[in-house]
Amino acid sequence: MANKFFYAELMNELRKLVEEKGLFDEEVLITGRILSEEEAIGSPQRRDYPLLKGKERLMEADFKGAKGQAFTDMAGNFNGTLKEVLDTPLKTNFDRAVLIATANAVCRYLGLVENTVHCHDEEPEECASRLVEQIKQRFGAPKIALIGLQPAILEKLGCFFSVRVVDLDLDNIGKIKSGVLIEGPEAADGVLQWCDLIVATGSTAANGSIVDYYDNKQDDRPVIFFGTTIAAASALMGLERFCPLSS
Repeated sequence: MANKFFYAELMNELRKLVEEKGLFDEEVLITGRILSEEEAIGSPQRRDYPLLKGKERLMEADFKGAKGQAFTDMAGNFNGTLKEVLDTPLKTNFDRAVLIATANAVCRYLGLVENTVHCHDEEPEECASRLVEQIKQRFGAPKIALIGLQPAILEKLGCFFSVRVVDLDLDNIGKIKSGVLIEGPEAADGVLQWCDLIVATGSTAANGSIVDYYDNKQDDRPVIFFGTTIAAASALMGLERFCPLSS
């Protein structure tokens, strides 16, 4: 199921885009910074979102005033040109986060995507409720593989569907959340064979695990990615994305 060419394809699409718009050789300043909790997600009542646990953060790129984000466990700062971003080998999650955040900012600047800045306060709860309604309308009562623990989405999905969850966080694996056992990456193959629908966090694009879900169209099971991180990749590569309340 894995598609090892995901990043090569993404970089190729982005490269063609910046060449077409005459941006490739310009000296363009790309800045990335780690957002505070307040900037990233506001002050939601529930405190179990990954952003508030401190292990992963939103890294934000600014391209000519347009913002793009990437949810990553290796956040940091970067200043450079689009050429430098595209020429950097993707050896670490930081490299991937720079590429993804930059792609999101560039595509936002060019008007190809919207909703590239994370929603705030109680909006993640509302987002989860809207996702449930969309799934019920489109798919009925599918068995769902949730890839990446997003607690509001899990809680809402678990009220209506049979759900299994795969997560990378060792603090979550083996725990029961909203009545569902959180499984580790070693269980992914079995979970994907079991499900009818994959609902995956867009941060898989920043941590590299998206290759396990990107090419799942070959067996006709739909994949819905959620979040700001996947914005540009969804536009450039034809992926389905759900992120109605981001800005």
